[in-house]
Amino acid sequence: MGDYVKNRSEIVFLYDVKDANPNGDPLDENRPRIDEETGINLVTDVRLKRTIRDYLHNFKDEEIFVREIEYGDGYIQDAKLRAEDFLPPDTRIPAGLNEKKKAIDEGVLNACIDVRLFGATIPISSTKSAKGADEEKKGSITHTGPVQFKIGRSMHKVHVKHFRGTGAFASGKGATQKTFREEDFLPYSLINFYGIINENVAPETRLTEHDVSALMDAMWNGTKNLISRSKAGQVPRLLVKVNYGTRNYHIGDLNSGIKLVSELEDEVIRDISEIQLDVDEFIATLLQHKETIESIQHKVDPKVRLRYKGAEMTFEECLDKAGVAHSALSF
Repeated sequence: MGDYVKNRSEIVFLYDVKDANPNGDPLDENRPRIDEETGINLVTDVRLKRTIRDYLHNFKDEEIFVREIEYGDGYIQDAKLRAEDFLPPDTRIPAGLNEKKKAIDEGVLNACIDVRLFGATIPISSTKSAKGADEEKKGSITHTGPVQFKIGRSMHKVHVKHFRGTGAFASGKGATQKTFREEDFLPYSLINFYGIINENVAPETRLTEHDVSALMDAMWNGTKNLISRSKAGQVPRLLVKVNYGTRNYHIGDLNSGIKLVSELEDEVIRDISEIQLDVDEFIATLLQHKETIESIQHKVDPKVRLRYKGAEMTFEECLDKAGVAHSALSF
C-alpha cells in the first residue's frame, strides 16, 4: 500500500450541475439546499463523501464501511452488525469488549478505505458471562478522519425551478386520473468545495498516499459517474491539490481565492461557457507562500475558462506565474 501520508495538503474542487438537484434536504421535501439570506446553493460534505464512497466501491472494488447491506428477510444492517463483519472467523463467538474492539478495529482499518480517509465512530457491544449471568458491555471505536471537507457552496446565487408533472399510474384504485409529481431543481450551479488532509492523524487510520490518489480519482470520476435522476448532469471542472513541505502548516481557505466572473446576472447563468474563473487572488496567495509549498497537482476540464490579470490563460500558465512545481493529475 505504501507509506502513511506525511505531508499536509489542501484541496479545491469545483463541479457544476445543470437541471438537477445536487443535494436535497430531507427536512424540506428534498428541495435543493439554499442559504436563504444569500441565495447560495449549499452541498454538505456528507453528499461529497457519499459520491466518493460509491465510486470507490462500485467502480474500484474497494471495501467501504458505510454502505447499506441487507440481511435476512430484507433487514438492513445497523452499525454494530456491520462492525462484526470485520471480526476474524475464529473470534465470532462474543469475547470481552476490549478484545472485540481490537479485532474489529484491525479488520476495519485494513479493509475499509473510507474509514482510513474520513474516520468513523463504530459502536461495539459484547456479551460476557459474569457470575452465571450474561452481561452486555457497550463501547465504541472512534477515529478522526485525516480528510475533512467544508460544506460546498455555489459561486453565484442560484434560481430554484419548481416542476410539476404527471406520473405513470392512476392516483388510486378505480381512479380516472394519474398521480402528479412535484420537484424542485436548479437550472445551474457551480459548486466550490474545500478540503484538507491532516498528516498528524494519518497514521492513526493508516492513510497512505495510495489511498489519497484513490480519493482524487473518486472526487473527479465519481462526480462524473453519479448518474441518477436527480444528479445526472454533474461535471467536474477543476481539482487542485496543494502539497506542503512545511510540517503542520497550510495556507487555509484557498478556494475563496477563485472568483466567478460573468456578464450575466447570477441567477440566469446556465452553462460553464458563460463564465470565467478569475484566479488573481489564488495565484497571489500561492506566490506569497510558495516557500512552504512542495508541489501542486491539478486537473481541469477543457471547457473551463481561466483569467489571470485580465488575460485568459490555461491553469498551467497561471501556476507558472506562481513559480511552484506543478503536474497534472492522472487517473
